[in-house]
Amino acid sequence: MNKLIIAVVISTMTAASLSAQSVRDLYDRLNPTVAVIYVEDAVRKDHQLVGYQSALGSGLLISDEGDMLTAAHVVQTAEQIVVKFHNGEKIPADVVRLVKNADVALIKLRWMPQEYVIAPLGDSDAARVGDQVIIIGAPYGLAHSLSVGYISSRHVEDNQTSGFISTEFLQTDAAINQGNSGGPMFSMQGQVIGIVSYILSESGGFDGLGFVATSNLAQKLLLDSSVPWTGIDGYFLDEHLAGLLNVPQTGGLLVQHVVGLSPADLSGIRGGDSVVELNEEELNLGGDIILSIAGVPLTSREQLEQFMRTAAGKKLPPSIPLKILREGTVQVVDFRLE
Repeated sequence: MNKLIIAVVISTMTAASLSAQSVRDLYDRLNPTVAVIYVEDAVRKDHQLVGYQSALGSGLLISDEGDMLTAAHVVQTAEQIVVKFHNGEKIPADVVRLVKNADVALIKLRWMPQEYVIAPLGDSDAARVGDQVIIIGAPYGLAHSLSVGYISSRHVEDNQTSGFISTEFLQTDAAINQGNSGGPMFSMQGQVIGIVSYILSESGGFDGLGFVATSNLAQKLLLDSSVPWTGIDGYFLDEHLAGLLNVPQTGGLLVQHVVGLSPADLSGIRGGDSVVELNEEELNLGGDIILSIAGVPLTSREQLEQFMRTAAGKKLPPSIPLKILREGTVQVVDFRLE
């Protein structure tokens, strides 16, 4: 065999061996930071609890105070959250802050596990297309599964249909499936650069198009913000939908679901109980429509976005007035944030 070919083969084999070694070492070091998140979502009919629906996702521990990051859709409507760590220890947790549009959430353990490892947050702006990454999660409930791939692209989007902020996602070919949601994407330096969000798939399984919310966006929206979790899953009505639902202004926030014992629930806010398809979207009707927050009318997404930006940098009062439309009648509700 030609000496040059032999040298290339040996060099390739050595590089592959080193890569496998580094991935294995990274997994051993970072796996204890990752946990499986079990949730119980309440099922209601006519505003009455009729049962619970179970689901699961993944998450990671980021502080000695029990702070964990996960995907918003994993815990958005959860009535109960239990976190299971790699050593089998189970601990209940509560939502602290959640941003649906960016699909990131901060939850807090009610107590710390006996043994734990903190996941280091990295700078997702430093990540480049072509960088190798690893993902640890629980696809189809198979806890602490590893997948390896590369960053395929970066996507920044503004003002999504149901959201009020800019979002940023890294695209990857690392395998992501149901149960991976909320788990971390690690750089080869062992830092968290993303939170697993969703896949694009025609088969229902992984087709090579996975997306993770960037760590910098999670830092900004969850750790640097003071906006509390409300327990409301809302959908903003544009002028057309507001007209169809007889809303007395050009916009409003339709309350889809309210989490039990959340600030919204304790303030008397009601979610919907009738699922319909409207403009090719599935909406839950019958709940309150929020018309204004602290005197700020929600006649456009821009106004709600501006309110959220202003609130993020302020210490909010214990309660704020909400003007709502309920069963055709405009009312004012004292919304308790604590």
